[in-house]
Amino acid sequence: MSDKDDAWFAAKKVGYGSGLPIAWQGWAVMLLYIAAAAVAGLLWETGDEVYVPTGIVLFLASTAAFLLIAKAKTRGGWKWRPRKPD
Repeated sequence: MSDKDDAWFAAKKVGYGSGLPIAWQGWAVMLLYIAAAAVAGLLWETGDEVYVPTGIVLFLASTAAFLLIAKAKTRGGWKWRPRKPD
């Protein structure tokens, strides 16, 4: 793959999924996800019958969005990458 592609995340060297962000857009998406998860946790912590379901929905929606974006913007796509023998 060339460095001129539109990838935001590097592929994992071993395993399945995305590695760390390699573009500012990837870092921005990851920071937004962390912020959304923190807000969802604070909503959960209130124990209020209105805020707890809102926190759960926020967490699930932001996780799904983050995973879809990471999968679409990973260099080389998501596939199993086995450990290379020594």
